[in-house]
Amino acid sequence: MITSTSDPNTVEPDYDRLSEIKAFDESKAGVKGLVDAGISKIPRMFIEPPDIHGKGSSFDGRIPTLDLDGIDRDATRRKRVSNEIKDVSERWGFFQVVNHGIPLSILDEMLNGARRFFEQDNEEKKVFYTRDPSKPVTYYSNYHLYTSPAANWRDSLSCLMAPIPPGSEKLPAPCRDIMMKYSDQVICLGYTLFELLSEALGLHKNHLRDMGCADGLSTVCHYYPKCPEPELTMGTTKHADFDFLTILLQDQTGGLQILHGEQWVDVPPIPGALLVNVGDLLQLISNDEFKSIEHRVLANNKAPRVSVACFFFLHSSTKLYGPIKELVSQENPPKYRETTVKDFLQHFKLKGLDGSSKLSHPRL
Repeated sequence: MITSTSDPNTVEPDYDRLSEIKAFDESKAGVKGLVDAGISKIPRMFIEPPDIHGKGSSFDGRIPTLDLDGIDRDATRRKRVSNEIKDVSERWGFFQVVNHGIPLSILDEMLNGARRFFEQDNEEKKVFYTRDPSKPVTYYSNYHLYTSPAANWRDSLSCLMAPIPPGSEKLPAPCRDIMMKYSDQVICLGYTLFELLSEALGLHKNHLRDMGCADGLSTVCHYYPKCPEPELTMGTTKHADFDFLTILLQDQTGGLQILHGEQWVDVPPIPGALLVNVGDLLQLISNDEFKSIEHRVLANNKAPRVSVACFFFLHSSTKLYGPIKELVSQENPPKYRETTVKDFLQHFKLKGLDGSSKLSHPRL
């Protein structure tokens, strides 16, 4: 049975957190199952420390938005956009892109497909529930359920879509066709962004792709149910992405914030736009020229939130990655030791979402 309490300071000497987590996990119903059961107080395993929300958003501005229109036809415009990407990747680590080439109809259908999966009968979706990372399609609640200090108010569906996508019959029927179509389009957009990022670093446009940064893609759909006590938990705890690059599609619910300086900044959804952010591995190989920035998602009691995050990394890669040699010098020596994606991911799994940087592990 899952214990509930609305007071994070309540002392319960007989509280067994591991048993509560196991009961939740074995139900295979996720956070949405708790909401469907009509709970009015969240289980203790989800309760964060009282100061988790920290300082509120107070930055007067918006995440930079870049227009990709014409970059393949106009060399001058391409150079301007590359310079803009350099600037925002150094200062923000996040930027929105418009005129990215993916039709609005596909974006909308991807969000609808994800929503259909999570809102179908639990008996249908729980056949995909697993914590086995070797499976190409996994439905779960909280990747770091057993290692993070507090569970997040979120369920997820993860599909490994590159380099070898699963057969369509292995994908959930509610989002099968659109998952294939959307992931293909994101891969093409990713190629373009890696070219622009390479140029922004003063390298040949194919440099990052030739390094294998775009070889793997994991498409992860997130569902954040309405929360009866959003002030006590988080949709996603503060973290930075471990991959090379992330492309995020979000609905119009809102709740995403990034840490800019010492202030949390709201990232209001822009219809038709996609959010792009630098991952830890890109910060590592750029020798800190580009920044992987911490971000989080607030829980809310107004409406479910749906997002689709596409992570560029090859999870099984044993190739060594370190600062790109063209970017280091006697005046700017390497700041990181070489590591493999596989080892870096293993560290990420063991560490959990504890609010600390994963880059401290390979930092010299």
